[in-house]
Amino acid sequence: MIDAGNGIDVTKSVSDERILVLDFGSQYAQLIARRVRDQSVYCEIVRHDISAEAIAARNPKGIILSGGPSSVYTDQAPKCDPELFNLGVPVLGICYGMQLVCTNLGGKVDQAQAREYGRARCQIVSHDDLFAGLPAETEVWMSHGDQVTGVSDDFVSLAKTETCPYAGVRHRTLPVFGLQFHPEVTHTLLGGTVLHNFVMSICGCEGAWRLGDFARETIAAVRERVGDDRVICGLSGGVDSSVTAALLYKAIGPQLSCILVDNGLLRKNEKESVVAEFTNHFHTDLHVVDAEDFFLERLAGITDPQEKRTRIGHAFIDCFQAEAKKIKGARFLAQGTLYPDVIESGAAPDGPAATIKTHHNVGGLPEKLGFELIEPLRDLFKDEVRRLGLELGLPEDVVWRHPFPGPGLAVRCLGVVTKERSCILREADAIVVEEIKRAGLYRQTSQAFAVLLPVQSVGVMGDARTYEDAVAVRCVNTDDFMTADWSHLPYEVLAKISTRIINEVRGVNRVCYDISSKPPATIEWE
Repeated sequence: MIDAGNGIDVTKSVSDERILVLDFGSQYAQLIARRVRDQSVYCEIVRHDISAEAIAARNPKGIILSGGPSSVYTDQAPKCDPELFNLGVPVLGICYGMQLVCTNLGGKVDQAQAREYGRARCQIVSHDDLFAGLPAETEVWMSHGDQVTGVSDDFVSLAKTETCPYAGVRHRTLPVFGLQFHPEVTHTLLGGTVLHNFVMSICGCEGAWRLGDFARETIAAVRERVGDDRVICGLSGGVDSSVTAALLYKAIGPQLSCILVDNGLLRKNEKESVVAEFTNHFHTDLHVVDAEDFFLERLAGITDPQEKRTRIGHAFIDCFQAEAKKIKGARFLAQGTLYPDVIESGAAPDGPAATIKTHHNVGGLPEKLGFELIEPLRDLFKDEVRRLGLELGLPEDVVWRHPFPGPGLAVRCLGVVTKERSCILREADAIVVEEIKRAGLYRQTSQAFAVLLPVQSVGVMGDARTYEDAVAVRCVNTDDFMTADWSHLPYEVLAKISTRIINEVRGVNRVCYDISSKPPATIEWE
């Protein structure tokens, strides 16, 4: 797959087995690909309107039609080439994809009487093929306002829920299947088994793809593209940028220069740890830019989350550009962009996906910067990046570091961002991480942090009335960061976190715990 962002073919010889996902605008399209990769089968996402001829040229073992926000019966709804159903390649439609399958093959879709969103009990009518090995009833995740209300005689019902008579279907003669629920999300308890049945049994894949193949192919492709030129990599100390730097170091060694922009919005002691890490371990040409005042000036009085991200992105570009001019012979800029970043940013501007939030490292670098962009991790999910980091020899404390957003504490400091408020948040955040580590839960949780709320509340300290800030603690468990559940931390850990924050962080008198899942909430608050 030649990625438009980096021009590097990283899958040319990875595997002869691949599944294509046609993207109809689902926020879960990349998650489908991730679940297929769990079967050690490479999965590639393509546009929904790709021609059947182009599909055949890729020689896929199977095709998955993703969900999407549209209604199939409207004129503006994205459609697929109907000829793909005649290729003889197994097809699985999910949610909108199922509705598209059924309407193309004689069925009917209408607005549902009751919109179904969330967990539902699904009864398995037939245990052949798609539902082999599943119990008579299982829990699935629904997210739809429309549903199939009638199918042609060519279809057989495989599953149903209380309000959805066609939760699963298959065609009698064609290798075509449909699911109204989302097997790719973790909320569907046995969704992995359903996808395994499709990929391995129905499509006949053997599972020969390995992440090590991706590393070797990408390193070779980067080395070939870069040649004798220099690459600049933006470092934050997080997992993504660290793995990007490690991969580039494997590919081009001393031709790599790294820039750390200290925007004053980093975690406690973050700059110091990055400097130590990338001078002692990697021996890279590391440039550190102290720009706290510059960023805080740009953020003064700004409360809108998107505006914060935009201003931080522009400020980052200005600082980065100024420092990059000091590095001679640089032609390329490397970024640690991941799949979730791409989909949440609505990466294909002419595609059907909706923008959830703007990531300052996705499409945020204008042409005037003068570099060609390299995004070697663009096709990977967070857990795959961690595994890749270990493959590349990174230490475990780097690989398992919890994610940190590009805009830093600014998007965890709700409301205005000032030096005082960012310092309060930084100290509270450090306490959250320290206590989770002390409890031995850091590796068992995927992301844990503090959020400073634009809310003050009444309290009592030393028999005196206080009116001070509230802090929310966010801690989630997830495999892919596309879906997540809140972490059920022991009460004693939460109590310790709360007590320490209130006692040690001046200006805070209340601590709350966020028990929202993604979806419908996002992991970050802004």
